[in-house]
Amino acid sequence: MNFELFVATRYLRTKRKGLFTMITTVIGVAGVGTGVAALIVVLSVMNGFQADIQKKIVGAQAHLNVYGDLERGQLGDLAAALAGDPDVAAFAPFALGQAIITYRGRTLGVVLKGVDPRRTFTVNSLSESLVQGAWEGVTAEAPADAKPGYAAPVVLGEELAKGLGVWLGEEVVLISPQEAGSSLGLVPKMKRFQVAGLLRTGYYEYDSSTAYAGLGEVARFMGLKGGASGMEVRLKDLTLADSAARRLQGKLGFDYTVRSYTQMNRTLFAALRLEKYVMFLIVTLIVMVAAFNIASNLILLGTEKLRDIGLLKAMGATPRQIHRIFLWDGLLIGTFGVAAGACLGLALCWVIWRYPIVELPADIYYLSRVPVDVEAGDLLAIVGSGLVLSLVATLYPAAKAARANPVEAIHYG
Repeated sequence: MNFELFVATRYLRTKRKGLFTMITTVIGVAGVGTGVAALIVVLSVMNGFQADIQKKIVGAQAHLNVYGDLERGQLGDLAAALAGDPDVAAFAPFALGQAIITYRGRTLGVVLKGVDPRRTFTVNSLSESLVQGAWEGVTAEAPADAKPGYAAPVVLGEELAKGLGVWLGEEVVLISPQEAGSSLGLVPKMKRFQVAGLLRTGYYEYDSSTAYAGLGEVARFMGLKGGASGMEVRLKDLTLADSAARRLQGKLGFDYTVRSYTQMNRTLFAALRLEKYVMFLIVTLIVMVAAFNIASNLILLGTEKLRDIGLLKAMGATPRQIHRIFLWDGLLIGTFGVAAGACLGLALCWVIWRYPIVELPADIYYLSRVPVDVEAGDLLAIVGSGLVLSLVATLYPAAKAARANPVEAIHYG
């Protein structure tokens, strides 16, 4: 142990006098620890909510969506291009369109999505989101023996079904903006669907506005010449979604639009990131207050040890060594506080994750307990900021102690 560190530890451990300084030292450690623990818990909970939202979005949307104004035969070419891509794990065609859904006088806007469940379930988790009914009737093509006026099966988002007041087995009418000829001229195309299932993805935007039917049924209803609107893609590595979207866009050309799940929800994820940064800055104020406490503690310590400083200088200690002694004092207080806060914060995160201390109303949050996700990057940033603030707080007290005149210090100390 070098000279400066030895003296610094002695100053912090002294018990014969300076009880008030010891108390303020403990308060400084506790303040830094409280701030660090609060930062870890707050950011981990926010990470947990963001991860849960991301999981729900990816479960309903897939990692990438490739859109295009497809003509007949182009769907096969697109499938061949995706099959040869090294980052693509699976893909499935989909048809998409806006429609109006009506039931017993209630009318709502809806996003009608055509899927082939056999393939669609390989790119998302819709199969796990069904809460009532079954997917069996939803197929890529309508049954060969289907009669005119056949009511194709449709799976509705749970919140959409609640808004309509419809239940399993009942029929709804969908109205497409596509026009159909009749004895009265051109009128909006209408088709009856029978509710086969209710879906809960856990993401309100989808559950309140999306209906799923067979790929062929939706393509014909929406007048899609190519039989689909595009492809949903699942990647081998979700973290490559944005880079894979850019690369596929260049590969497929301008006939197609490739969007990652983050690009389709850019505003939401940007708001979550901004909220996280703001919360980090707000809670960091706790650590800053504790850092000011460290500074005041070191000023008191310098006053209490003024005679010792004079004696050390008289025996040959340089101002730089005195400066380092007080830097070590501040850094030790900060390190103890950060270490204690990190341990406390991680322990609290584990308790929140393991035990249902805070229960959430499932009908509002689609969660029964607070989600927690501790990220190594956040932990390093919190620990680093705590240590830096503690070190900065020592600069003035250390410089003041180093400037002390040895004669005056011995005389007045």
